[in-house]
Amino acid sequence: MTDELERLRGRAVLVAGAGVSGRATIEPLTELGARVTVTDRDERALAECAALGARTVKLDALVDDTAALREFALVVTSPGFPPGAPLLSRAAGAAVPIWGDIELSWRIDRAEIYGPARRWLVVTGTNGKTTTTMMLHAILEAAGRNSVACGNIGLPVLDALRRDDPRADVLAVELSSFQLHWAPSVHPDAGVVLNIAEDHLDWHGGIENYIEAKLGALTGAVGVLGLDDPIAGGLRDRSRAVLTVGFTLGFPQEGELGISNELLVDRAFADSAVLARVDDVNPPGPAGLSDALAAAALARAVDVPASAVHDGLRRHRVGPHRASPAGHVDGVEYIDDSKATNPHAARSSLLARERVVWIAGGLLKGARVDELVADVAPRLSGAVLLGRDAGEIARALTRHAPQVPVVVVDTGDDEAMTDATSETETVSVKRVAAPGPDGPAAMRLAVREAAALASTGETVLLAPAAASLDMFADYAERGRSFASAVEELRGGGTQP
Repeated sequence: MTDELERLRGRAVLVAGAGVSGRATIEPLTELGARVTVTDRDERALAECAALGARTVKLDALVDDTAALREFALVVTSPGFPPGAPLLSRAAGAAVPIWGDIELSWRIDRAEIYGPARRWLVVTGTNGKTTTTMMLHAILEAAGRNSVACGNIGLPVLDALRRDDPRADVLAVELSSFQLHWAPSVHPDAGVVLNIAEDHLDWHGGIENYIEAKLGALTGAVGVLGLDDPIAGGLRDRSRAVLTVGFTLGFPQEGELGISNELLVDRAFADSAVLARVDDVNPPGPAGLSDALAAAALARAVDVPASAVHDGLRRHRVGPHRASPAGHVDGVEYIDDSKATNPHAARSSLLARERVVWIAGGLLKGARVDELVADVAPRLSGAVLLGRDAGEIARALTRHAPQVPVVVVDTGDDEAMTDATSETETVSVKRVAAPGPDGPAAMRLAVREAAALASTGETVLLAPAAASLDMFADYAERGRSFASAVEELRGGGTQP
């Protein structure tokens, strides 16, 4: 891999995307002797890249210039660019190699550009990636390993590699399916596929391509599978890891981690080692326990002792916007699970509560919601929907939960205004007009409508089952907007 990086010296390299991951590639590529050009549509982001010493070019000006593309020795793409993106299609047609930022990170690490190669522990799956990664990081710290949580979790892997005070010898790497698709050379010391459900199908072009990308985590020394998930649990025969083990919430068989008598037990890397108690795990409940077992499996794969697993799990606390309490108002609990950006994640959150007024909606990204709605219908006291695909969720409610009152917050989006009552006249749908397309203002209105539907002892739950980018900068802004709206209900803010 050193030779491939050496070939970049004095050559032009194009970075597709001027966001966080794109910016993180500029200095390493420059240090390798490459001449870096960054392309994007965002002029402000391009200006930030120019300040780091990169040339810049607007994306629209470059897409149709095949001659210009042939001048580049390599394209390093940000994960937001799907394989069919015009820029990448034309680059591939011009025989220009395409690496993702994670592929570049792996090659730089293997070449020991920033010191001895690190041990990579990779976490992927539809849901639970961030919690598992942070649990793993806590366990590694408890074991005295110099580690850092990086990747899709926020800190680019390249930035983690370049840090030397302290130097990280073990990387807890959260990777999305996008990142894995563009990183075929990555072979981690251990990798886990937590679960697989419909998500990002528009990017991948179908569920099989999505699964194939996730399998990229199972290409190293140890592969770990979530056995309770029907798709992930069935991937053992497709794993390319030297050793493949699994985890389950049931009693573990040989080669598995699981739960016995309220204890987390390892029968994969030991005859029967007790790792922790169930009540040591935060967040509590099935999803938290699954994440803890996955993190424990990765740590045990690199010889972390059971005592450190116990200590790390006891220290871990769930991050914001992941089923986080937002307060109580008039006997109603408000929960922020803005990180539930797909139906699979929302299902876990909804089923963890007895009676719920559900706030949902956004960009479904090709995922279907009928199965989710059918599963949670008995628990719903009401639903408040907003965002571009609110109409699709409303139609699922008419089919599977016609008794549930539904409020659609209209921000002027045609999809949200689609007639949700066309399939049945029994559903109660109320439409309310938001003051405009502003996401926080729409969320304030959604929270007020949810409060009107909720009764004492019930929960108003933000579990959108959809991405946020139609109305918010990211899921964190959506969650903060929810929390702010709850605070206004309590009289702590200014009413719109």
